[in-house]
Order: sequence, then structure tokens, then C-alpha cells
Amino acid sequence: MIMGDSQKILVVDDDPSVVRLIKKYLKEEGFEVHGSQGGDDAVERFFDEEYLLVITEWTIPGLSGIEVCQHIRAFDEHTPIIMLSHRKSVRDRIRGFDVGCDDYIAKPFNIHELVARVKAALRRSERGQRTTDRLLASKRIKCDGLVIDPVRRLVKVNDMRVDLSVKQYSLLLLLASNPGKTYSRRQLLNLLWDRNAEVYEHTVDSHINRLRKKIEKNPGSPRYILTVWGVGYRFNER
Repeated sequence: MIMGDSQKILVVDDDPSVVRLIKKYLKEEGFEVHGSQGGDDAVERFFDEEYLLVITEWTIPGLSGIEVCQHIRAFDEHTPIIMLSHRKSVRDRIRGFDVGCDDYIAKPFNIHELVARVKAALRRSERGQRTTDRLLASKRIKCDGLVIDPVRRLVKVNDMRVDLSVKQYSLLLLLASNPGKTYSRRQLLNLLWDRNAEVYEHTVDSHINRLRKKIEKNPGSPRYILTVWGVGYRFNER
């Protein structure tokens, strides 16, 4: 049995029986399992809690498992992610690994094998010994009145809380975590949107414009998210 201060695992699947099965066997190994049936809820839970590992189904309501993986990997390179899916082709497996999952298990799966893979993933990861809270707390971002707290998934401007959509928050945290780095619209689409969805580069512009209206004093002359003409966007290095 694996014991420690934080042993939470997030399981994302819209089939309650799957969540119950995984929860039962992981609980016997000393883990605390939190279940989520949709991608949007899963992303919010991930940034609100301390999770050692995430197990997500590919096809779930809201954000897909691929998008959940993209959101997590945009800001967190360490937490192991295991993808579950009825998709068994090599192409689908490669896509899962391309967006950052650490393991890919086809359904139907053997629960004992899944538990073994969870343990193996944690052994490979430093996050098996450290909590998400400690790591993210060290990455709290402050810039000229703007504060981003990844642990609580909280954004403030001049001490006033700002409510952002999941996509707006993802854009802001990605850019602010890498000040000075220019991201093309295509890069942002690949990181934060499902590649199978019919989205276009102007979609990024629309989300940036809405985000600026919420965090910028003068959206027409932004101080946080700057436009790199002909390329994309970057976060101010100040």
C-alpha cells in the first residue's frame, strides 16, 4: 500500500461504473479517488486540488480527454496522465502521446493491469513524491497588478477577482507562464483546442479580445497580453 500526505487521483469518465471500479481497486492501494464525468469539471478540479495522477477517458462531455490533457500539459509537465479509450489504432495512440499522456490503455481494460500502470507511472514521476500544491505555489504569477494563483485557479487585477472561462484562463496562464515567448495562433490552437474540432485562427483572436476586456484597463492598448503583428501573441516581460 502506498501512503503519503497527498494521494489523490482524478478519474474522468462519464460511465459511473468505470469510476466505481477504478475507485474500489485504487482505494485498496491507499489512494483517494475523485471522480469527474466531464472535461470542463476535470480541468477545474485539477487546478483546485492536489492530484498525483489523472486517468481520463478520451470521449467525455465538454472538453474531450485530449483537451483535458492539453490543458494540463500547457502548465504542468510532471503530473502523470493515463488515457483510456475504445480507440485502439496506432494513430490514436500516437495522438494521445503527442498531447502529453504518459500511458494509453484501450478499453475494455483489466483493472489489475491499470493499477499496475498507475503505480509504474508514479514511480517514474517526481510527482509521486511531491504535491501539486507545492509545485504550483512556486509558480504564482504577479505582473503590474495582475495576480494568477494556479493553486486556487484565481485571477485578480488590482485586488479585484476576475471571472474567466476555462479557455480564457488557459490562454492567460499559458502566456503568463512564459513571459516574452511569442506563440503563433496555430500553436495556441494546437495546445488549447481539440485538433479534430473545426476551429480557425481567428478563434484565438476572439478569445484574446474577450480576455483583454476582462483584465486590461485599456484593451486597445494592452499592458499584459501583447500582439506580435503577423505572428501571434506574447505576455509582457515586465
